[in-house]
Amino acid sequence: MYFSLEYVLTAIERLSAIHPFYGMTFLSCKRNQLPVGHSINFPMDKYTKEFMDEIHKLNPLSSHYYQPYVANDKEKYWVTYKYPSTGLQSINTQTFLDAFLHVKKGKTWGWSDNYIDILVSHLKKGQQLSIFDLSVWVFKYKDWQEDTDFHSIMRFFIDYFHITDDEKERLFSENVEGYPSSNPFRSQPATWEELSTKIKSPPDAVPNRGATLSYLKLDNVGPTSNMVLEPNTRLNIITGDNGLGKSFLMECVWWALTGTWPDIAATPRNVNVNKKASITYELASEKGTPSREVVKYDEKQGTWSKDVNAPSIPGLIVYARVDGSYAIWDPIQQYSSIDKRREYVFSRSEVWNGAGSIEGLMRDWIKWQSTPDKYPFDILVNVLKEMSPPDMGELKPGQPIRVLNDKREIPTIIHPYGEVPITTVSAGVRRIITLAYLIVWAWYEHKVGAELTKSNTENRMVILIDEIEAHLHPKWQRTILPAVLNIQAILSRKLGIQFIISTHSPLVLASIETRFNPEADKLFNIMANKDCGDVELAVVDFVKYGQINSWLTSPIFNLKQPRSQEAEETIDEAKKIQHQKNPSTVDVAHIHKMLLEELAETDPFWPRWLYFAEKNGVTI
Repeated sequence: MYFSLEYVLTAIERLSAIHPFYGMTFLSCKRNQLPVGHSINFPMDKYTKEFMDEIHKLNPLSSHYYQPYVANDKEKYWVTYKYPSTGLQSINTQTFLDAFLHVKKGKTWGWSDNYIDILVSHLKKGQQLSIFDLSVWVFKYKDWQEDTDFHSIMRFFIDYFHITDDEKERLFSENVEGYPSSNPFRSQPATWEELSTKIKSPPDAVPNRGATLSYLKLDNVGPTSNMVLEPNTRLNIITGDNGLGKSFLMECVWWALTGTWPDIAATPRNVNVNKKASITYELASEKGTPSREVVKYDEKQGTWSKDVNAPSIPGLIVYARVDGSYAIWDPIQQYSSIDKRREYVFSRSEVWNGAGSIEGLMRDWIKWQSTPDKYPFDILVNVLKEMSPPDMGELKPGQPIRVLNDKREIPTIIHPYGEVPITTVSAGVRRIITLAYLIVWAWYEHKVGAELTKSNTENRMVILIDEIEAHLHPKWQRTILPAVLNIQAILSRKLGIQFIISTHSPLVLASIETRFNPEADKLFNIMANKDCGDVELAVVDFVKYGQINSWLTSPIFNLKQPRSQEAEETIDEAKKIQHQKNPSTVDVAHIHKMLLEELAETDPFWPRWLYFAEKNGVTI
């Protein structure tokens, strides 16, 4: 059995009032049996480092030590790997020098005869050290027997560190008050992922991999005074009218995931000058409990004061932006570079022709197609096949060709009427080809980077697509989202993908009716609250409306009727006159004429109207 997370966190909190010397130097010296009254050759720095390596290394991906004791500020709870031979050595040779028999720069150490008097004099307000607090912290990774009680734990501590009776009486307390009433033990030791929910990450820590966005809250930012997005683990669809902030919300999602803005940073709403702007976000990894970060807007600097060392990069991210540009984020690429916050944002031209770290679709396509094993070209072929339009047929690559005034080999797509250079395909085909290429490229480069850095590949990925239906024919809109969901299995069956997608299209929503899973998916709608002049985001129950007309008149799109605006207004007038007790024949005839102009011959409103019109003297 191991100490529970609650007990470890309680011990850390209770130890924050004692001097670091007692928890590190003193215990290290006691464990290695530093003598009293005479000095010996004693590698103090070596023993202290070994002790701190064992006890104070919380984050396995960091070189920093965590010390829960008194610190000048919260940042000082994390100390560098040099601390045993620098900061702690200064404490040993200055603040607590009288407790030792030691010659400056010498290698011999021993306790002075009156060392206990010196140590007692440095206790803050004479408060003794809690044996139980120190035991929980020091032995947080120890496997205890099932019948272990608090007294046995403190007895073990005393024996392990060779605590004398005089030391126990004058320096220590056996007080165990203040701990939770819950079970102090559990089957597994507390992990860093769990501890990180309460302890800020060290400056050099690589964030937990495999994470996704689990919470985003905007307070007084952009168009909203308060907006909360809690995405589900797989598919998240965001709908809403133009101008209400769908694209803005997608930009904020990218920022929460990466710590960078793909373009212009969000700014405060400034409607309520007394309310400070802030963004709260939460990244959930496969292991551990998510922790929330609150980032406030620095009005003086005009920036978001996010700690540059905060863990922001949770996994592989592909973002198809509404303006046709794309952003890519790869944790392996980011953390293998000097600039840990370098963003990967490419214009449409750069994605095709290359720029910076990307070779570009034109060159990569030819290079991949010409490799003997056809990798990753075979993945691209399968992704294109999955995302192909229903009528045009499979987006199947043809053989490269040369075209006039271009010295490059140009990839081609096989259409029913022949092979067409991708430089001349339609806007819809171009967008899908680009998206397919970037997803494959990001995954391929990530695998290459993992191999070169001897890292593990990600098992989680986030794909953001703003206005997924852009440039697509209605028939294609009806198939594109299910196709995108199927990409996951093509890349890797071990890969989980969180999709956050915005759309204006009822066809896109209708296409997912048989695939929507409330356990893993969510539907959101951004609405304008005219009463308070604000924009709000709400979770909407996913309902199967069936026909597209029903989707158009659903609360998502909120059309009164699935007709032209003129037809809708005319039908409203017709309905009003139908409720009159004695309608004028002239008025009925006038509306009948308007209906003839606005409605199709097969409109379902006609039977109802014709009966009424004939009854009120209008000749049909």
